[in-house]
Amino acid sequence: RDYLADCLRSVHADLDRCRLSGAVWVVDNNSTDGTQELLRHVFPNTHLIVNDDNPGFGAANNQGMAAAVAGHQPGPRYFLLLNPDTLVRPGALGELVKSLDAIPEAGLAGARLTYADGRFQQSAFRFPGLAQLTFDLYPLPARLYESRLNGRYPRRHYKPDADPFPVDHTLGAAMMVRRDVAEATGGFDEDFHMYCEEIDWCWRIRSAGWAIYSVPKAEIVHFGGVSTRQIPARSIVSLWRSRAYLYRRHHGRIKNSLARRLVTAGMRRKATRARSQELQAAYLEASSIWQNNAGP
Repeated sequence: RDYLADCLRSVHADLDRCRLSGAVWVVDNNSTDGTQELLRHVFPNTHLIVNDDNPGFGAANNQGMAAAVAGHQPGPRYFLLLNPDTLVRPGALGELVKSLDAIPEAGLAGARLTYADGRFQQSAFRFPGLAQLTFDLYPLPARLYESRLNGRYPRRHYKPDADPFPVDHTLGAAMMVRRDVAEATGGFDEDFHMYCEEIDWCWRIRSAGWAIYSVPKAEIVHFGGVSTRQIPARSIVSLWRSRAYLYRRHHGRIKNSLARRLVTAGMRRKATRARSQELQAAYLEASSIWQNNAGP
């Protein structure tokens, strides 16, 4: 709730600063922390959608986009999809709009993300394959984690004054998508309850002939993991279930077979080193999901 309040203040301030016409929707997935009361009393001009359960990250974003179209005819040119644990730095929204206006082949643009103390945060990646799984599961030389092998782009591309550059996919914490692209590609696949949904969507947007760009001049602070830190074991299972679905959907039989062997062995290894029975059970469940090649 407190992160969301600061996020909304920064969004409304930057809409005014950049002289952008826009409206804000918050989709609440059955929270119990007073978020709904906060919005009704402190942000009455923010539209609120309250769900009776938690349909997932992608489904909630799809709800918000649909409501934005229904509530404002002829509707917006762009959708900004933003996590609540973020702060929009001055001018960021204007830079995202300007980039999409200037690059007609770009279907989606992501912001440059930083941590609260200004440290660099990876905000765009290459599509994941076997190498990225290896980095997630086994210890490798530290110097390689920032490399192309692990799906990273060079840090020099993210300099605050750098031009937008093409990427495979952005992080879902902050991204702006053309309305017509969102509608043509169907938005998020709601079979992803949480994690990997932005990778899948970017993959489909790229397959439809659009480009994905990262916009370094658009800075957004992303605190990261605020919700998932509350439920680490469940988050592990959700992450690896979504990855199983992603790999099955976008990779062929041979690569999936290799990935399944890699993940099941790696998860069993993590289970033997887990610091609690709850985490051990989560790793073993993730191993079972991949062993059975089960997605959502």
